[in-house]
Amino acid sequence: MSRVTRELSGSWLGWTVLSHRSTLSRMTRTRAARRAAATTQKGIREGAEVTVPAEELVVGDVVLLRAGEKVPADLRLLQARDLQIEEALLTGESVPSHKHVDAVAPDAVLGDRSCLAFSGTLVTYGTARGVVIATGAHTELGRINEMLGNVQQITTPLLRQMARFGHVLSYFVLGIATLTFFYGWLFTTHGPGEMFLAAVALAIAAIPEGLPAIMTITLTIGVRRMAQRHAIIRQLPAVDTLGSVTVICSDKTGTLTRNEMTVTTLALADRDVTVRGVGYAPTGDFSEGDQPLDPGTAPGVSDLLATALLCTDSHLRQDVDQYRLEGAPTDGAMLVAAMKAGLARDELRQRFPEIDHIPFSSEHKYSARLVHRPEGGARIAVLGAPDQLLERCAYAQHTDGIRPLDAAAWKQRLEALAAQGLRMLGVARKDLDAAPERLTAEDVDTELMLLGLAGIIDPPRDEAIAAAAECHSAGIRVIMITGDHKLTAQAIAGQIGIANATVRTGGELDQASDDQLRDWVKETNVYARVSPEHKLRLVTALQSHGAVVAMTGDGVNDAPAIKRADVGVGMGVTGTEVTKEAADMVLTDDNFASITSAVREGRTVYDNLRKSVLFILPTNGGEAATLLTAIALGSSLPLTAPQILWVNMVTAVTLALALAFEPPEGDIMRRPPRPPHASIL
Repeated sequence: MSRVTRELSGSWLGWTVLSHRSTLSRMTRTRAARRAAATTQKGIREGAEVTVPAEELVVGDVVLLRAGEKVPADLRLLQARDLQIEEALLTGESVPSHKHVDAVAPDAVLGDRSCLAFSGTLVTYGTARGVVIATGAHTELGRINEMLGNVQQITTPLLRQMARFGHVLSYFVLGIATLTFFYGWLFTTHGPGEMFLAAVALAIAAIPEGLPAIMTITLTIGVRRMAQRHAIIRQLPAVDTLGSVTVICSDKTGTLTRNEMTVTTLALADRDVTVRGVGYAPTGDFSEGDQPLDPGTAPGVSDLLATALLCTDSHLRQDVDQYRLEGAPTDGAMLVAAMKAGLARDELRQRFPEIDHIPFSSEHKYSARLVHRPEGGARIAVLGAPDQLLERCAYAQHTDGIRPLDAAAWKQRLEALAAQGLRMLGVARKDLDAAPERLTAEDVDTELMLLGLAGIIDPPRDEAIAAAAECHSAGIRVIMITGDHKLTAQAIAGQIGIANATVRTGGELDQASDDQLRDWVKETNVYARVSPEHKLRLVTALQSHGAVVAMTGDGVNDAPAIKRADVGVGMGVTGTEVTKEAADMVLTDDNFASITSAVREGRTVYDNLRKSVLFILPTNGGEAATLLTAIALGSSLPLTAPQILWVNMVTAVTLALALAFEPPEGDIMRRPPRPPHASIL
């Protein structure tokens, strides 16, 4: 018998509460985790390329990876060519990870293990060959599934309150009924049989039999209201638990942010240009300081964006009123920025026909295109990592002409922009008098002219900023727990309004003891580069202080913490099946603002449930007092047990049911959360 069953067994309310509490079977979770892995994979056995079922791979097998394939097991990479792997499933990072074969530090966190490929992740670009180092339960994905099976779910505040209330009321009524029986038998003219019926009638009068039905109906109404606000409730008691949440631990990518990389800053040699407009919609304007800027006439801006546009391969598709990117996110961000400036890639490539190109590689970290110039000769357009381009640039374009590159000054600007959490890209070009037949790495290695830098970030949702402010006014802490880099997490947290003076990383959490972690969680609101174990430890540490924790997530790495949290929140759009199975609530729009709306509804449900209890108890108390008075006076009972039961189940329940539809109070999101151990009365 589970702990919850033991708490509620014997309670008059227990059967109702338990009938609405469902649990995940380990078999279901295992099936969901297995669906995240590939079913077949190409490998090399006895020197020949073969296709084998993924479940038949063993440690030591060599497998081949290509774009579009899932990694079948944990691999140590032996060869990698321009390999990029989408690891949001495990790390939560919003962009694919670039992989190589060089060894990393033994204590590197999961997101920094660039020489490994993990089971269940997706190859988005390039090819590779790797040797299997772990399969099944020994992979990172398998370890998460094992953690998920070992996580203990905790009882919700409503279950605890109702169990305690039911036990106290049951014992009290039983004691009063017993005393009444003996008093009437010994001190009045009533016989034992008549007093037994009187004691039964008293118990029926005192116990609110209609309360389980009222509670069920009230919670069900809350479920319907939350569904209208994009929150699907999978566990009925979670409706009330949302109303008592004191801490919301949220993932960053896609929940607090749009998961759409956006260019926000263009750093030219002698000015910084701000680019407005977020997401993949190609609408927005440009400004320098507070002054609007026309990108078509502003010196340097159009050149930078046009050069970057020549190097992009991503495509922007429009589905009704929504834009969808196909290709690399950072590549797409430059495409959208150029479109905001009124540039069209097809027209640009007609003016600058392509001769040859060098695709992006994790080795040289840039992409380059050799094109014809309309006035004759050729041009090399380069887009890539700023540190790589600064080594290859000899000049920089200024408003008044071309000057020698001041590498030290550019590195200072690069560091300042990176400190704001921006992912940086550099744009450069080289003009040639004659067009060669092909483009080589030697052509790009020297004499480039730097046009500027582009700062890219996954911007926060506007509604998430408002929702975080509403949470703070309601006394709810918002904590960001992400697999992204420290500076990026700190910058996004600051824009959303989350206190970000201190940021803890996964490496620090590895070194921290449980006691030290319990001290950290009192003040720290931003955690970066975390692993599944870290998220689970953070939730447990918060709960040790009596916090009622809601944990959001979409990847498999979030599932153990989601299951452990008082309210686990899965993402319905981007979330994995494992996460949804572990969650108490699923958001159909993956929006943090929907959590705030659900908290409001949860508080309303508790208020209405409390109003119903406060209405029913005086009614039952009046009936019990009438019977006690009649027994004390030695007169006949004014009400029989069936009559009392009829009044309780029909009249009282019907009248109390109207309270379940009460709208929320005006100050419901300006109150502090109710104490988790507070009595319902």
